[in-house]
Amino acid sequence: DPDIGYLHRGIEKLAERCTWQGFIPYTDRVDYLGAMFMNHAYALAVEKLHGIEVPRRAEYLRVLADELNRIASPLLCLGSITMDLGADTPFLHGIRERESINDFMEELCGARLTYNYVRIGGVSGDLPPGLPERILRWLDGFSVFLDEFDRLITYNEIFLNRCKNVGIIPASDAIAFGLVGPNLRASGVDFDVRRDRPYSVYPELAFDVIVGQGKVGTVGDVFDRFWCRIEEMKQSARLVRQVLEGMPDGPIQSKVPRKLKAEKGASASARVESARGDTFVYVISDGSERPYRVRFRTGSFTALSALPRFARGMMVADLVALFASLDVIAPETDR
Repeated sequence: DPDIGYLHRGIEKLAERCTWQGFIPYTDRVDYLGAMFMNHAYALAVEKLHGIEVPRRAEYLRVLADELNRIASPLLCLGSITMDLGADTPFLHGIRERESINDFMEELCGARLTYNYVRIGGVSGDLPPGLPERILRWLDGFSVFLDEFDRLITYNEIFLNRCKNVGIIPASDAIAFGLVGPNLRASGVDFDVRRDRPYSVYPELAFDVIVGQGKVGTVGDVFDRFWCRIEEMKQSARLVRQVLEGMPDGPIQSKVPRKLKAEKGASASARVESARGDTFVYVISDGSERPYRVRFRTGSFTALSALPRFARGMMVADLVALFASLDVIAPETDR
């Protein structure tokens, strides 16, 4: 069984020693490969608690950053799956594209991994001159990369034999174990927080929710989890293009008091769809400038908890494929 706890850093406890605004850099560390989602979820909860409205341009910038992060994170996941199964070349191709996104994020946020971009009431910076055009040009090439990736690995006969009908997670079990995100949708469950519990400007944007179809094997197998993430990157690219083409003018930060205080005992929660699925944040105020409690609920803990159930009776070589396809981020499992 997985032994969880060796990466416990007490991040939720640290929140009690920070101001509401000062905790944002720590949220980056909850999931270092999906830092933007953790920023966003925490900010949404705090804004709801304090009744703060976010300017429309800032909302668009948040979604832009989210969707770029949603492409960057699966690129590493998919590359890791292929490398774990013995194919190094697709991993290097994915890293090449991921580095382009890291360059864009560095221009936008000032950082390549732990972004610290979202602020209570807005974001830390506007789009640099020329960045939208560079992202749009990159998107044109990214569609070519995805076709290339399919030729290299997705429908490669050896890869298919390692992935189809392996590590099958039925929809009922996925729900019972609390799986979220691509791991849940690959099992045939049609749920996405962006559509079903809408937030920010997602209701104004068009995208499809990708659900496992058992294209070459059984619904909910390793291949479906791989395929869903590829298709979701295509949808994220579609969203990035819509956001850049529809970006409104206006401020990127609302007026927020330097010292935020909410009524004692007041609480709020928020949900976002991260690269690993439904991320839930709950905050409680004690009437001071600091949170009384901050709680994160993320997808890696439940995915890792489900591993022993679905790995039972497997060959060790197939266990590698199953584990890689769940996209578990170790620091996210225990905060």
